[in-house]
Amino acid sequence: MLRPVRSAAPLGRRLPLVAAAVVAAGLATACGPSSQPAGSAASAPGRSAQTLTPEAASATGATDASPTASASPSVSPSTSPSTSASASAGTRPAASPTPSRAQTGSAAGRKPGASTAPAPGRIPGPGYDSSADAQKQIDAALRAAKADGRTVLLDFGANWCGNCKAADKVFAQPQTAAILGASYHLVKIDIGGDSTANSALLRKYSPSGGTYTMPVLVVVSPSGTVRTDTHVTGNPSLTADGINAFLRKWAS
Repeated sequence: MLRPVRSAAPLGRRLPLVAAAVVAAGLATACGPSSQPAGSAASAPGRSAQTLTPEAASATGATDASPTASASPSVSPSTSPSTSASASAGTRPAASPTPSRAQTGSAAGRKPGASTAPAPGRIPGPGYDSSADAQKQIDAALRAAKADGRTVLLDFGANWCGNCKAADKVFAQPQTAAILGASYHLVKIDIGGDSTANSALLRKYSPSGGTYTMPVLVVVSPSGTVRTDTHVTGNPSLTADGINAFLRKWAS
């Protein structure tokens, strides 16, 4: 069954109406109130939504920077490993303070462990040892005196002599003992017995002869020369003051 053919005229009349409606809708959209703030890229006439101002482009460029570059830590300038090694190798340690001239001079003349003064000389106890070899004791004292520069003091006496005991008490006092230990090598020689050897030593160091008043104190230099002989000069007062003055006077 054949359908009746519709006329094209009504369609042709409707097309202009549709086109007019589309244009009207577009104008209403373009001129209507905008929800975006004035000056935004979307509301600016004649610009597409993708157009950006120079400031926006700059901000976008900063935002779109490479994440790798922004995340990487800033590198401070430093020397290369080889430069650091060479610099550390060439670095000298801090110099120690230079000793003063006084310190250098005082240490230069001393050996390690050496004291500034020789040890005090040995002081024999009271009395006289009749069995001792007096000649050997004198020889040893002279050798020691040559080594340390002290003086030899020969004390000729006897164990029964009262003046000799009085002198021994003074020798034992701290001040007198300090003078003896610092300046003398003391040798005590018994002449109260029958020792001809010791009597000969007395005549050797006190050759004036005659009757000897004990104790006889003879000061001898390291070379063996007699410096004073109390058999000739007379004994000092057998007190601390008298003996100390005598010892100080003839000390080297």
